[in-house]
Amino acid sequence: MTAPAFPTVRMRRLRKTEALRSLVRENRVETNDLIYPLFVEEEIETKVPISSMPGLFRIPEIKLAQEVKQIYAEGIKSIMLFGVSHKKDASGSDSWSPDGLLSRMVKRAKDAAPDLVIIPDICFCEYTDHGHCGVIDSKNGHVHNDMTLNNLAQQAVNAANAGADIIAPSAMMDGQIAALRQALDEAGHTDIPLMSYSSKFASGFYGPFRAAAGCDLKGDRKTYQMDPLNGREALLPLAVYQVSGEYAMIKFASAAGALDEKRVVRETLGAFKRAGADLIITYFARDIAREGF
Repeated sequence: MTAPAFPTVRMRRLRKTEALRSLVRENRVETNDLIYPLFVEEEIETKVPISSMPGLFRIPEIKLAQEVKQIYAEGIKSIMLFGVSHKKDASGSDSWSPDGLLSRMVKRAKDAAPDLVIIPDICFCEYTDHGHCGVIDSKNGHVHNDMTLNNLAQQAVNAANAGADIIAPSAMMDGQIAALRQALDEAGHTDIPLMSYSSKFASGFYGPFRAAAGCDLKGDRKTYQMDPLNGREALLPLAVYQVSGEYAMIKFASAAGALDEKRVVRETLGAFKRAGADLIITYFARDIAREGF
């Protein structure tokens, strides 16, 4: 074969060895980047397997402290808490009660590991008997935006009072950040940051999560969550959520021998970093911390 007349650019020179590849690698996924989601159920005594998400469980509230200590010992620096309530009503009022599940699980987690960053999910789908993310407007059957804002404000202040380090509203109500910021500031929580879902899509990939959190519903959330086909409507977040459907797909594909789980997990998390994310909320966080995928 005749050699080319002029030298070509050979990027492969930087891929020859692992040491070279590591030297020029643009993005790295570290344990410090990860936030581990945790489902906490009241009034149960043993862990409940989540069939659609292999390897994950609903954690009994009475055993939350033990679980949190273990998570912290594994090197995870932050957890996101989702309550599985047995006291649901039309407005999700248990979530703004100082004696409710949201408040109790935040306190238990913070007491168990004071240096762990505790981020409660601020929404109502886990606490309403209809499974929607807010108050239903009796006139049209849709979620009422402004009434929901009032309730979210109470929920956020309650979580901050309980010891939350970051408030993570996921209800996708218009104006929720301004409303929650004002409520938190007025309650004296001026130093509590907000990590809002700027782009939460009305996606089919939330199915396993809804089963895990006990928030299945009739109908859909298309009137207040984003169209999955839209791009300009979304903002690139600093933190991304590797949703339950992707976790389930990787787990089931790995179990079937179709994918190398460790390699694919690293690749998907790396793709989030490549896209510009600083933090990753992922159900694989403990696997990464324990085994260093």
